[in-house]
Amino acid sequence: MRHWLNFFFMAIWMVSCGSPVDNSVNEANYDQRKADSLGIPEGNKLSAAMKRAMQWPQLDNSWFFEYKMMPLQGDLAYEEGVVRRDPSAVLKIGDIYYVWYSKSYGPTQGFSGNIERDKVFPWDRCDIWYATSKDGWTWKEQGIAVARGEKGAYDDRSVFTTEIMKWEGKYYLCYQTVKSPYNVRVKNTIGMAWADSPDGPWTKTDKPVLEPSDTGEWDGSEDNRFKVKRKGDFDSHKVHDPCIIPYKGKFYLYYKGERMGEEITWGGREIKHGVAIADNPLGPYVKSAYNPISNSGHEICVWPYRGGIASLITTDGPEKNTLQWSPDGINFEIMAVVPGAPHAIGLNRSADNDKEPTEILRWGLTHIYNNSNYQSIMRFKTWTKQTHTAVGESAKRK
Repeated sequence: MRHWLNFFFMAIWMVSCGSPVDNSVNEANYDQRKADSLGIPEGNKLSAAMKRAMQWPQLDNSWFFEYKMMPLQGDLAYEEGVVRRDPSAVLKIGDIYYVWYSKSYGPTQGFSGNIERDKVFPWDRCDIWYATSKDGWTWKEQGIAVARGEKGAYDDRSVFTTEIMKWEGKYYLCYQTVKSPYNVRVKNTIGMAWADSPDGPWTKTDKPVLEPSDTGEWDGSEDNRFKVKRKGDFDSHKVHDPCIIPYKGKFYLYYKGERMGEEITWGGREIKHGVAIADNPLGPYVKSAYNPISNSGHEICVWPYRGGIASLITTDGPEKNTLQWSPDGINFEIMAVVPGAPHAIGLNRSADNDKEPTEILRWGLTHIYNNSNYQSIMRFKTWTKQTHTAVGESAKRK
């Protein structure tokens, strides 16, 4: 897939330099069967678009999917005045489903007022709550799993956007943390808690398990996140959206990196993903020398598939709305382009990952913005689409 992206960038460069496009066919690379599959008339020259298409790999349509979102019932139904968002993966323990999520109360004031008193984001002043269900539709809220820390702690302002991992009889929650005061230059970190039961009690780490790189430099003391002397690495400002996957005898902590002085690129924010690897679930985690491992994306959504790791890339960057796969958990290639996806997906970890690429996406949880202040958790379902049928056509075929 990298080949056709290279062709794309080369075509842009040639046009910008005023160079004529060479439409001649390289006979050594010409594949008549590929040309036939693309509908190119025999003997025609190749446009720039068709040259790129000739380099596309033969992909399995089972990677493509469409989706629908549906409201939940019970305690996770929309509630005015309450934010519930960023659901974790869903675990099935016995005959009960569990999910963990961010919860806060009241409207968002933003950064214009008193940040010590106000709520600057919907995910500000959050605790991590959990709920259970027998059918995945009607949920019962069980209470707080992990609360904000005491004043002065690294997580005293907010704990949010959590993910769950079960490993050898123990449960591990990783999540984002913010220390007060919550200004636009505050650096977000990743914390962790563990328990012997999904119902807790949870023991928190006494310090973050992952922090932003110390490679950027702010310009002056003004409260402005775009004013920098040096932007630094892709994760110089924030590490977000953690998800830990047991993989090849180690633990891969995937995360979203945000950069100091970030820019808008390719029609979206300057967001990339990284991975940190440990021998033990509690760390220490060491960032990969190959970071960043994506050039696009937003929330982390990863799962094991056929000995490798699959990743859903959404929202930001030139490769947004793609499904990608890596044989080693680090080097990802595009497998499919999809027409959007649910936000902040909580995967159903009880699914058979290896049945097909998107089996784990058949159903899960997500969130929706009900309005500018409040979000609620929803259920989604997906299906593969490999054929197109016009209205009434299937009936005629019977």
